[in-house]
Amino acid sequence: MGTRLVDLTRRVESGMPTYPGDPDVEIAPHATHDADGYRVSRLELGTHAGTHVDAPAHTEPDGETLGSFDVDRFRFDARLVDCRGVGANGAVGPDAVPETDADAGREMLVFRTGWADEWGTDRMTDHPYLAPETAARCAERGYHVGTDALSPDPTGGGGGEGESGDDGGVPAHRALLGSGLLIVENLRNLGSVPERFELLALPLNVDADGAPVRAVARA
Repeated sequence: MGTRLVDLTRRVESGMPTYPGDPDVEIAPHATHDADGYRVSRLELGTHAGTHVDAPAHTEPDGETLGSFDVDRFRFDARLVDCRGVGANGAVGPDAVPETDADAGREMLVFRTGWADEWGTDRMTDHPYLAPETAARCAERGYHVGTDALSPDPTGGGGGEGESGDDGGVPAHRALLGSGLLIVENLRNLGSVPERFELLALPLNVDADGAPVRAVARA
């Protein structure tokens, strides 16, 4: 009793912003009250639409899909990392990662870049990102990662995407997902949560490389 719930989830709607190259989102009538006496909608979207979780299989050929994880694995002891001062296409350095080790894979660092305010704008892809050594440090210490941006890797014009050799230009994804950790992207409303909170990021029950989640903070 008394626990405050804060919704950190983007609304799923037709024409919503997506990662460049991902499928568009469409919600369209399938049956209507006038024609059929009931209402059913058809939902078309990619597995990484809106607020979603990346499973290791997203970037790792032998990585686990969502079906490999018990539902309890999507409950995290979250710690907010305020990196709003980094700026467009800037790298979040490894000093942002706390010194303490994560608690048995339950802890998540949620990086607040401030780019939630750029959702749907021309600047949306110019978000800050995790430097490769920052992501590697998170992986070494067992931290899952959340962000209010499109990705923990560069999406826009900065950051040298693709310059890291055989990592496919996504070194943060490869470091984290390659270590069996999870990534939650496109969080919102992080200004309404304290520095420490419980994050529930429950995906659709689909055995895939990722899925939209209902992300809720219990604070």
